[in-house]
Amino acid sequence: MQHVDELIAEIKAGDEDRIEVIKAELEALCRESSEVRSHIESAMKSQVLVVQWELEEVLDNTAVKVEAEAQPEPEPEPEPEPETEPEDRPLTAADLEVVYEDPRGLVLHRTKDGARWFATQINPQTREPQTFELHPSEIAQLKMQLAGSPNWAFGKEP
Repeated sequence: MQHVDELIAEIKAGDEDRIEVIKAELEALCRESSEVRSHIESAMKSQVLVVQWELEEVLDNTAVKVEAEAQPEPEPEPEPEPETEPEDRPLTAADLEVVYEDPRGLVLHRTKDGARWFATQINPQTREPQTFELHPSEIAQLKMQLAGSPNWAFGKEP
C-alpha cells in the first residue's frame, strides 16, 4: 500500500503531465485488488478536495467496470396489466358520492360501489372539516336515525 500512498502523494504534488498516468496506474491496481480500492477510499478522506476529485474519478472508473462484469444484464420485466381500481391508492373526492348533507355540518359520503361510508364534520376545536370512515354498525345506526330526513341527496335515501 506504500506504492499507492506514493502515487496519491504525486497527485497531490500536482504535476499535470503525470496525473493521468498515475490515475491509470491506480485504476489498474484497483482492478487487480479490492484492498487497493479500499485503501484509496480511506486515504481519500484525508486529502484536499482536488485530490479527492481525482481519486473519486479513479474509483468511479473502476466501479463501473467491476459492476458491469459482475452483474448480467437484467431481462426486461413484462409490463403489469393496468388495474381498474388499485386497492392501495388513497381515495379521492372523485371516488366518493355525497348521500347526506345536513346544513349544520354533517356530510355522509360513500364509495361508488357503496361498500365504504365516510362522515365529514366540523371539528369544534379547530373549526376545520375532518373526515373519517364509518364502521358498518355505525352506518346502519345513522340510516335509522336519519331516515325521513329531508337532507338525503336526491335518490340516495336509505
